[in-house]
This record gives sequence, structure tokens and C-alpha cells, in this order.
Amino acid sequence: MKLIALIALFLCLVLKVSAQQGYAVKGSVTDSMATYKLVNTTITVLNQQDSTLVKFGRADAEGNFSLATLRPGKFILLVTYPGYADYAEDFTLDTAHAIKDFGSLNMILKSTLLNDVIIKGKIAAIKMKGDTTEFNAGSFTVRPNARVEDLLQQLPGIQVDKDGKITAQGQTVTKVLVDGDEFFGDDPTLVTKNLRADMVDKVQLYDKKSDQAVFTGIDDDKTEKTINLKLKEDKKKGYFGKIDAGAGTDDFYGLQGMFNVFKAKQKFSVYSTLANTGKTGLSWQDSRKYNSGTTVEFSDDGGMMITMGGRGDELESYDGRYNNEGIPLARTGGLHYDTKWNKDKQSLNTNYKIGSLGVKGTKNTLTQNNLPDGILNSNSDQNFDNYIFRQKLDLSYFANLDSVSTLKISVDGTLKNSETNSEFNSSSTKAGIGLLNTSERNLSNDGKDQLFNMSALYTLKFKKPRRTFSANMSYSLTKNSSAGFLNSVNTFFNETGGQDSVSHINQYKTNDGINSVLNTNLTYTEPLSKSLALVFNYGLGFNNGTSDRKSFNQAGSGRYNLLDTLYSNDYELNQLTNQLGAVFNYKQNKTTINFGTKATAVRFNQYDVYHDRNFDRNFINWSPQASYLLKISQQATFRFAYNGNNTQPQLSDIQPIRVNTDPLNITIGNKDLNPSFSNRFNLNYNSYKVLSEQGLYIGASFGFTSNAIVSNMTTDAAGKNTYQSINLSSKMPKNFNFYFGGDRKIKSLDLRIGLGLNAYGNTAYNYINKALNEAESYNFSGSFSVSRWDAKKYSFNIRIEPGYNTSQSSLQQQVNNNGWNLNSRAGFTLFLPAKFQLNTDADYQFTAATASFDNNFERTIWNASIRKKFFKEENLTLEIKGNDLLNQNTGQSRSAWSNRIIQNSYTTIRRYFMFSVIWDFNKMGGSVNK
Repeated sequence: MKLIALIALFLCLVLKVSAQQGYAVKGSVTDSMATYKLVNTTITVLNQQDSTLVKFGRADAEGNFSLATLRPGKFILLVTYPGYADYAEDFTLDTAHAIKDFGSLNMILKSTLLNDVIIKGKIAAIKMKGDTTEFNAGSFTVRPNARVEDLLQQLPGIQVDKDGKITAQGQTVTKVLVDGDEFFGDDPTLVTKNLRADMVDKVQLYDKKSDQAVFTGIDDDKTEKTINLKLKEDKKKGYFGKIDAGAGTDDFYGLQGMFNVFKAKQKFSVYSTLANTGKTGLSWQDSRKYNSGTTVEFSDDGGMMITMGGRGDELESYDGRYNNEGIPLARTGGLHYDTKWNKDKQSLNTNYKIGSLGVKGTKNTLTQNNLPDGILNSNSDQNFDNYIFRQKLDLSYFANLDSVSTLKISVDGTLKNSETNSEFNSSSTKAGIGLLNTSERNLSNDGKDQLFNMSALYTLKFKKPRRTFSANMSYSLTKNSSAGFLNSVNTFFNETGGQDSVSHINQYKTNDGINSVLNTNLTYTEPLSKSLALVFNYGLGFNNGTSDRKSFNQAGSGRYNLLDTLYSNDYELNQLTNQLGAVFNYKQNKTTINFGTKATAVRFNQYDVYHDRNFDRNFINWSPQASYLLKISQQATFRFAYNGNNTQPQLSDIQPIRVNTDPLNITIGNKDLNPSFSNRFNLNYNSYKVLSEQGLYIGASFGFTSNAIVSNMTTDAAGKNTYQSINLSSKMPKNFNFYFGGDRKIKSLDLRIGLGLNAYGNTAYNYINKALNEAESYNFSGSFSVSRWDAKKYSFNIRIEPGYNTSQSSLQQQVNNNGWNLNSRAGFTLFLPAKFQLNTDADYQFTAATASFDNNFERTIWNASIRKKFFKEENLTLEIKGNDLLNQNTGQSRSAWSNRIIQNSYTTIRRYFMFSVIWDFNKMGGSVNK
């Protein structure tokens, strides 16, 4: 019986194989005009349902092709040949049609395509080249004079929000390159909002690996989602630009201009912005890079952090960011130049940016402090007037020295001047007691910062494959100086409500600091086998700095020349780091595994000039790491990673600089602090099927910290808070995050829909008046989105995000911040006859009342505009737009952490109307548009 069963099984398998071998496709490929055979044309068969690859091959010397051993089902035939428009056709194989004969397929040269020829479906516009998804820009319809941003919105899997932020296949795009080069220091929106769509030949989307991974060929799990715009050859010579000028009600205005000259391998661009509408001229990404603070981290792997000035100094210097608080005035500009020569073996890329930003406004802050014996409520009103002026020059030079070595040198320098003026009026009350204290403070500060950075990377490949050596050196120099005044009156009350004491402070303060950092790193890779390699690195770092802070009291003569040594200091800082690391890399087929560790020995010395004493601290930081990457298919990946690292206490925790800018909040040091150790686990699954436009993204992370450094706060009867950092050994703070996202295209309705779920949780600890406080916060939210884009008729998008937040402290559980919230956004564009265009968008936000705040927060911001375009090229536009038509943009935010719940209310930009004139001009590749 067993023998009969085996024979039967064998016969079934033979019949199944024979049946599969009976299904096939065949045909031939020719040039439709020249009628000659196209040799080696790529022939691909894809599943209709999920666009996965079934089989591929090439046409023979006669242009004929045949793909056999297929199975029955519904498929797509994709035919591609360089220089020709792609050909795509659906077909079915079944018992009645086991062989599909396509006959002679006529391919059309791209250069001879007529304007009225439309290739149905976007399959023909997409190619998969390894890990790169390439879109043929000419296969997507855009309106005359459209920008790259308009083109990107039509590409499958890519979304662009109203601020210009780009998301591709579920991940944020951090780089937008032009012909492989950075443009204005990699400022994405300066490219997407100004470069013309008709200049683009191909849009390439890929995960850009780190320079080290590209060089060694060994993945290090460091990638950036990147878009590269390949320009048409005839669009690389000429000029183009744009001018946008607008004047509005309530003295609002905006002026922007950009001019570009392209010539073969050279690009030159200039732009400028003058506006008080909230547009700062910097993108959502580049604003972080352009900001130049002076906080220096001595080691990339947990070295001690020294605050030398700038952000976070005692007179609250302005960091130059606009976060919708206050009314801004921005003046910015920039120059860009890049070129290649010597057969592209050498290149130069340089940028200069200059700008100022002034912000004026008011802000109210309500703070609830949960204490063991009750609740302390504080109310603070602030008037602020901040101004910053910055200019930055950067230059990058790259050279292929020979066939095995390269050199890259980068240099940048920044100058920054800032002025800040703030007035505070605050008070604190406690339930059952009443008023505890009041405070009036005036702070002013003028600061100057100078920053210089330089780096050099040399790479060398040996004869043995994957054996490499690289040397990296970086140097930075930071100088800062500031001077300002502190004037405060703090009044304290007793339990009966009577005045207990008054503290007056009237001082002139100066702060001067210099910090230099030199880091070197040597990396050597050695292949141990075809699948296993070792990455070994050694780094040496030197860090030196000085910090001189002085506080002067006012003498009888009115001059500030009486040194207050209690709030003055003069430190010399020196640190030496030695880092040693080894990481093993295993790569076999679709699997990549990395595991190893880095150890950093740090020797820190601080010399107190005033008191002639040294503070020394030596420690070792461990950074174990491990990751597993499975490339399930060309369109799907699974990744699991673990990272551990020490966190050393900051100098401000161990030996804080005494400040008196806020006498109600004082920090003291703890020299016995030990480092903490954090563990984090991450899991991700990403899948995006380009041709069917279906995406699925799942991720989760979990982290916990042992021997955590937490705050130990003491609040006295007068409402004064004293903070000290301590190690927590009995509990471990932890947090988790989970997200699920999916989107797909419903082709029958031409709609793109998306669904998302998110969950976040955090448990933190701190001590308050010797009582351990456990603060828990959770956030659960979902999202649903639907959109449609038709370049000739209309487009719309709707996104709804409901959520529920919980935030409570173990000390006062009945007074929490638990409640519902809802965020919704919608936008609509309608293209009307006579070249009119109507745009409108709305943003609705709702936050329910909680036990801490007894009122709902509800706001709808509705914007609308109408445009009229002129001329055949539609290069002149008149626009009337209204901002915040309902006049509901009242600035407000709520947050919770530790034992505190905070609500901020602030002035912000509200309703105005503006009339604008927009002129686009270009003369590229012989075309003239003026």
C-alpha cells in the first residue's frame, strides 16, 4: 500500500509539473517606426493581484521572446527597453488559454511620442532597479508650470503635506538630491517648491546608505529615505526662477524670489524671503540644521555633556526657532553653487545662507504640581521680544584620487547674534492655604556665537574584495559670549496670607566660553568568509574648553562692578576619549545580521579657577548592539534590533552652575551619581507593492533603564522648589511604542485610502518631598485618510485622527489629565474654466476637558484662496487668499510629565487676507517662458 501511495504521489507531481510546463507566453518586439527587432528587450511577468515578480527574461537576437513553465492565473506583461516607452498589458492563463501569443509588440521611442498619446495605467511609468524605485516623470500628467512638489504628489506611495514634508512608503524623506548632489545644503522644500516638474526625467526613490556602508559594502543599518531627481539632458542648460509678492490686511506681507542658472555640470542658485506670515524661508528639515546652539557632546557614545552657553544658558538665550508662538518677521537669503570636473572624478558643493528672525508675543503658562500633601498651582504671564541674526557658509569637496581611494573634505562656519527680552509675572497657590508667592522678573541678554567645523574622510580599498580602510577626522571650534541684566522681585507669604519676606535681585551678567573638539576614527573591514566580515574601529578624541560666568551687583554709583562670587565661576574643561569597537556582519542571500559592541573610555577633568580645585571623573561606556534584517522580497523587509548604552550624568547634575534667574526653582548637585544603562528593542516590518500601490507598515519598540537618573524635588511651605538628581535602584522607567499603518489605491474609484493605529506608553519616576512618585502616560490613536488627485480637474484629501490620552501621578490620582482628542484635516483643489483655481483647507482640533482642566479646547483653522493664471504657459498668477477665516487660531497646548501638567496659551498669527502676484520665468534647453 505504501508503494502504491508513493507511486500515486509521484504521478500527481509529474502531472502537476507537466501542467505548469504547458502555460507560457510568447511574442516579438519591434520598433514601430523603423520596423527592426529590439534585441535583449526585458520581458517581465507580474502577478495582477500584488504585482510580485513571477518570471522574467530577454528577447533573443531576432527580437522574439518566450517564457514557459508558468502557472494559471491573472498576470501583467511588462516590456521595457532603454529609450522607449514601457509597454504593459494584462492577460490571463487558464485551461482554455494555456499559451498567450502577444504577436508583434510595437515599441515607441520616447522622443517621438505625441502629446495626445496616453499610456493607460501607471505600471509603464515604474521600474524596479535593485533597491531603487524609478518613476518616469513623463508618464505622469502635471499642469503647465507645475513644481516638483506637484509631480511627487502623483507618484504611488509618496505624499507631500502642506508644509512640504515628504513621506514615501511610510517613511519620512530626509534628502532630496538633484542629479545625485545636495541642493542648498539638502533643504528639501527649496528643491520641491522651486524646481520645475517639466525639467525632471526620472524620480528615483531609495534608502540611501551611509558613506561607510557604500564604501565597504557592509550594511550598518544606517539609511535615509532619499529622492533623487534626474534632470533631462536638455534641461541642464539655461535659467529659471520665480517671484512671489503679496500684501495683506493687518500689515501682513510676504515676498519670495528664486533664480537658478544651470550649465552642464554647474548649478548656481539664489533665493530670498521677507515675510511676517510665519514663513521663515527654511524647510521643516533644514531649520534644525541651520540652528546653531553651543551645546557640545564630547562623545557619540555616552560621553559627558557640557553646556557652554547658547541654548539653555541662565539668561534664556533665543535659539532662533519659530514654533508658532508670537508674531514673526523673517528675512532670509541664500546662494548655492556646485560643479563637477575631470570626468566627474572631482566635485565641489557650496552654500551660503543669511537670515534674521524676530518674534514678539505673549504667553501664559498654567502648571499643576502634584505633591504628597496636595496640589501646587502656578500661573505665569510672559511678554517676549526675541531677535536673531545668522549667516552660514559651507563647502564640500570630493575627489576620486585613483581607482581604489577617495577623499572628502567638508568645512562650514556660522556667525550668530541674538537679542532677548522677557518680562515674567507669576504666582503660586496651594489648595487650602492660598497664595504662597509672587514673582516679577525682567531678563535681557545679547549674545554672539561663532562656530567652525571641519571634517575629512579618506577611504581605501584593497585588492581583496571587502577589505577596506578609512580614516575620519573632525574638528569643531565654538566661541560664545553674552551679556545681560536680571532684575527680579520675589515675594513670599505665610499661612495666614501675610507677607513673609521679599527678595530683590538686580545684576549684570556676562558669559564667555570657548570649546574645541577634535575626533579621529579609524575603521578597518576584514572579510572572514563569503558571508562573514569584521568591522573594527578605533577612535581618539580631545575636548578642551573654558567657561567664564560673572555676576555683578550694582554699586552705590549705579555701576555694576561688585562681583558676586556665589553666582560667578571660571572653569577650564578637558576631556580625553578612547573608543574601541568590533562589529561582526553576516550576510547570506536575503539575511543580514550585525552584532558587536563599542567601549569608550572617558577621562574628564574640570579645574575651578576661582577656588583652585579640580573635579576628575573617569568612566567607561558600553554600547552593545545587534540587528537582524530579512529582505523578504524586493518590496518587503523585516528588521529586529537591540541597542544598549550607558548614560553618564551631566555636569549640571553633578556640579551645577549656581544661577539665580529663577529663585523659585533651584538646582543643587550630587557628586555621587552613577551612570544609568538603557536597553531598547525595535521590531519593524515594511512592505510596499509599487505597481499595485499597497503599503503595510508595522513597528514596535520597548525600552527600560536600570539605575536611572531621576529628579528628587523638595517643595517648601513658600512654594520654592529645589531639585537634585539621584540614582533610582528600586524601579526601572520603561516605555513602549506600537504603530500599524496601511494604505492602498482603489483603482476602480481612483482613490487612495490609508488606515493607522498607534499606541504609546511611558512610566517614569521621581521623588517629591521624599515620596516616590510614579507618573504614567498612555496615548492611543487611530487615523483614516482618503485622497484623490486629478491634475486637470480636482484633488482632495481628508484625514481623521481620534485619540485618547491618559496622564496621571500616583501622588494625586484623582486629579489627572485623561481625556479624548480629535484632529482632522481636509484640503480641496478645484481647477475651473478660464484658468481659475480654487484651494481650501481646514484643520480641526478638539481636546476634551479633564480633571485638571475643566474646559474643552476646540479650534478650526480654515484657509482658502482663489487663483487666476494667465498666458498659454500659465506662468503669471494672481491670487487672493484668506488665512484663518473663522479667526479661531488661539495658540494653546497641553503636556504632562513627571508630577506636572502644563497648559500654554500664546499669541499667534490669526485671520488676514492677502493679494499676491506670482511670476514664473524660464529659458531651459531652448524653451522660452516669460
